[in-house]
Amino acid sequence: MKDTIKNIVAQNRKARHDYFIEEIFEAGIVLEGTEVKSLREGKASIVDAHASETHGSLYLLNCYIPEYSKANRFNHFPRRPRKLLLHKREINKLLGKVKLKGYTIVPISIYFNNRNKAKIELGLAKGKAQHDKRATIKEREWEREKGRISKRGSDDS
Repeated sequence: MKDTIKNIVAQNRKARHDYFIEEIFEAGIVLEGTEVKSLREGKASIVDAHASETHGSLYLLNCYIPEYSKANRFNHFPRRPRKLLLHKREINKLLGKVKLKGYTIVPISIYFNNRNKAKIELGLAKGKAQHDKRATIKEREWEREKGRISKRGSDDS
């Protein structure tokens, strides 16, 4: 795989906290011109968004891309469903897993790749229970504490 430079526009940091991300897919997004301009300004929110199947295609729902300020009457609707571009076998794989209990497709980030195409990172996710979230937080804080202790120990020598 080539080294890709990602110009990240929007991230869903809550996704890794609320879900176990089992697999990550990269998909293209069908956008209108004013949506691309708004994304280039770094304005978007995918916190409440999810992907769903309609007529055999995947659509990104509830993704907020605000109207472009300089586009008067030719603007887009900020929360319209946006078609995701994936290979048919990837769509079938995702939909097969989603039909199993507890799986969902959550967006992780929207970015521009090195060819200036808007892409979205989708995660095949399974929801975390409350005790799993607590365990993740505990583990993260322990890793930080270990880093502090090792840093303090190396400063003394």
